[in-house]
Amino acid sequence: MNDSIKAVCMPAASATAASFDRDLIRKMGEAIGDSCQHEKLSVVLGPAVNIKRSPLCGRNFEYFSEDPYLAGEMSAAYINGVQSRNVGTSIKHFAANNQEHRRMSSSSNADERTLREIYFPAFETSVKKAQPWTVMCSYNRINGVYASENPWLLTDVLRKEWGFEGYVMSDWGAVSNRVAGVAAGLDLEMPSSGGINDARIVEAVRSGKLDEKLVDQAVERILTINFRYLENAKPETPWDMEAQHLLSADIAADCMVLLKNEGILPLSQDEEAAFIGEFAVKPRFQGGGSSHINCFKTTSALEAAEGKKVTYARGYGVAEDAATDEMIAEAVAAAKKAKVAVVFAGLPDAYESEGYDRSHMRMPDCQNRLIEAVAEVNPNTVVVLHNGSPVEMPWIGKVKAVLEGYLGGQAVGLATVRVLYGEVNPSGHLPETFPVKLSDNPSYLFYGGEGNEADYREGVFVGYRYYDKKEMDVLFPFGHGLSYTTFAYSNLRLNASNGIPLPPRLP
Repeated sequence: MNDSIKAVCMPAASATAASFDRDLIRKMGEAIGDSCQHEKLSVVLGPAVNIKRSPLCGRNFEYFSEDPYLAGEMSAAYINGVQSRNVGTSIKHFAANNQEHRRMSSSSNADERTLREIYFPAFETSVKKAQPWTVMCSYNRINGVYASENPWLLTDVLRKEWGFEGYVMSDWGAVSNRVAGVAAGLDLEMPSSGGINDARIVEAVRSGKLDEKLVDQAVERILTINFRYLENAKPETPWDMEAQHLLSADIAADCMVLLKNEGILPLSQDEEAAFIGEFAVKPRFQGGGSSHINCFKTTSALEAAEGKKVTYARGYGVAEDAATDEMIAEAVAAAKKAKVAVVFAGLPDAYESEGYDRSHMRMPDCQNRLIEAVAEVNPNTVVVLHNGSPVEMPWIGKVKAVLEGYLGGQAVGLATVRVLYGEVNPSGHLPETFPVKLSDNPSYLFYGGEGNEADYREGVFVGYRYYDKKEMDVLFPFGHGLSYTTFAYSNLRLNASNGIPLPPRLP
């Protein structure tokens, strides 16, 4: 992956969902579609729309939301953007792939109401509003049956109920039984089996175990999409990576969520600020695994702040996951001299990635210790977070402001500085709940499952549906997001009409 072509890393889905902006994500999709036309790439392997059942899922950074409606609207906008350039998409991972632990064998066990109300709608909305060229089935089993050979999932629901017209491909290595897959509606196996499974299909047809018409149908679906691209290929499409870098910054800025602000933001150009933390010079801006982008450039916050009154202290080391006494002392000294201390913190790559789940919701101890030390000597402490999913914030009462940047793409540093200094008014909203602690999450007792069985015992009470029903305090609720604008209402007047009595006048 690191040897792939140089490209532009746009903000991850965890960030773009926070925009709640269909037009913005469509614009991003159009830019990605242009890039694909230039590179002769026919299908983008995304978007990923699995619901954020738990903050622990290692791939949450790649998913939009805990809310099916928001996930579906963001996904459809992205698909429409990409496919407006005659490049296909592959919505994934269909379905109920909400953990990385034992993802190749685990069975997601949920009742039909839960599947249809929580885990299916983002796919359904995308199919009905955008018709993705392809759908990628997931690794896992659903109520005991592998997604790759599940006729109810791939044919009855996807095609007959929702009207999907493209082809279904497997996730990489997700095929358990190729013949059963063809019969169920799985058209394309990825990657190739080197002819092994092809021979099994031929044998099944010859022996009468598989109807040849189903094989012809799969071939027709695949070729239809292939020719759709080839007949509209435009390899001469220009790819201005510098322009897309700036677009990435614009998108990232509009996705940032101001979680807390006690009057300290925006920062003044005339006052000295200390940028503290390795993420200020080496930002975490994308997730780990198959979605990794080989970026042609990055812009850090320290680079973007050039010309401003900013000093820097490393504070902690990501590689060693530690903050030495010397690092802490340097950070404290910088914080003491500055009017405002801005700590750049969050989750390192090793804490969340495709292939495994998180075991807790904490940030690295060294970063928490750094924030506490800085806040102790500078009451004007701001924390900027780079993470793909919720974190606990034991220091929340000791800092003046918190800006959630999520994984904002390669230009996240530029976007962050624009927001910190008021060039952009933060307008993002959380696409997921930040619980006070991990054990508050509704799936806490049984997330990950036992053996190869993952029971969705919380049913439809996922995310804010659970917290609202339980009347439970959370750190930050779904939809939360502040701005620098102040609002005031005055001189309100009501006129009686249609004989409807007005309420008593308020004092």
